[in-house]
Amino acid sequence: MSVGLPSGRQRRRLTLAGVPGPVAKGRAFTRQALRDWGWDRTETSEDTLLLVSELLTNASLHANGCRELVLAADESVLHIEVHDGTTTPPVRHSAPQRGIPGGRGLYIVERLSDRWGTHTYGTGKAVWAEIEASRLEYGMAAGR
Repeated sequence: MSVGLPSGRQRRRLTLAGVPGPVAKGRAFTRQALRDWGWDRTETSEDTLLLVSELLTNASLHANGCRELVLAADESVLHIEVHDGTTTPPVRHSAPQRGIPGGRGLYIVERLSDRWGTHTYGTGKAVWAEIEASRLEYGMAAGR
């Protein structure tokens, strides 16, 4: 049941280098894409927005800033990529400390996505995460 997603692969890019408020802009961009693709009324759509927020926040705080947010979707998967300004791979803390801020970003990414990883290129890297389309298509949120 592909509610609004056209057949074939869709790709959207948002340049974030030097843009103030990249996390808020990235969330709004993602929200609009989910709406356009008919994936905005599922419980998983809120998880997707949190996932994007975490990836963008991590790039902003730990990787010389966000350069670009890329969303790619087809009938089977939503692929999210955040490009940043360092080739240093992200480090997932094994057990975030209660009551101490930080250290939870990649844990959240791991929990909310079906897969995630990184790839480096030139002077930067992309941290990516994927969500199966079936999680976005089915299980409509109650009351919507």
